[in-house]
Amino acid sequence: MDDTCKMTKCRTDLIAAQSVRAEIPAIVDQLVSSCTREDCFDHVGPEPIPSREAVVDILKRTRRILYPGYFIPNRVDQVNVAYYFGQEVTALFEILSEQIMLAIRHECIRYNQSCTDCEERGQQNAIDFLRETAQLRGLLGTDIRAAYAGDPAASGYDEIIFSYPGLFAITVYRIAHGLHHQGVPVLPRIMTEYAHSRTGIDIHPGARIGESFFIDHGTGVVIGETTQIGNRVRLYQGVTLGALSLSREECQALRHQKRHPTIEDDVIIYANATVLGGETVIGGNVWITDSVPPDTEVFLKKPELVFRNKGGGD
Repeated sequence: MDDTCKMTKCRTDLIAAQSVRAEIPAIVDQLVSSCTREDCFDHVGPEPIPSREAVVDILKRTRRILYPGYFIPNRVDQVNVAYYFGQEVTALFEILSEQIMLAIRHECIRYNQSCTDCEERGQQNAIDFLRETAQLRGLLGTDIRAAYAGDPAASGYDEIIFSYPGLFAITVYRIAHGLHHQGVPVLPRIMTEYAHSRTGIDIHPGARIGESFFIDHGTGVVIGETTQIGNRVRLYQGVTLGALSLSREECQALRHQKRHPTIEDDVIIYANATVLGGETVIGGNVWITDSVPPDTEVFLKKPELVFRNKGGGD
């Protein structure tokens, strides 16, 4: 193809491309119009809403406070530890108070509530959360020791803090639970669903979980909103602490009622067990819908295996 033909083809392609691109304004008009329909979800309005990216940043900053020296490139020692905490806590306060304020304001406007002083509440909720971080560090310490005691494959505490998905999910849950307990909207669920997407472990921030909690392996674990878990409990992968399926009317009636199981102290629930409202030590691959007395083991009876000679002989 000579240069003249090539140039003609290029011009033809440009004209065709321009014709296709000319459809974009009509598509934009359709999208703008769709924002007025009740069957579409959007947030188009003057007030900003919380940022998922900012909430993930809050988690990262909080972990740097809960595990000082682990998740930063620089060294923390006795010379700079006060400076380190000062910088981290101040920065966390600023971003956390802003995101809480945005979450509260969004709820107020969404439900047409009277003014609740969202900026002041955001700052107060943030400082109340920060007051608990030293105690939270101690609680997470019990979880780390429980992981080490319960997993002979663990080489040490550093390995658990750096790499165990169960500890990551528990850490995020305990951060989110503190905010959930204060009544902070939206942010706690963003946090735990972020951990869910990272680990496959789904813990609702409303669940109540005691100290020395350990999730081994972790993938597929589900812990529902009204679950109560005592101290020194261990779960394995695939465990579900859930609720029975409900109709729409039943769901509304039980929305703020207890509908998930209670697991008391010193319980082990092995892989793929499903507990739908009960209390106890549960074996693998069982399905439980009733309460179980304390100090009871629940397991499936070993199935009978049949060996048959495919050749037809005895």
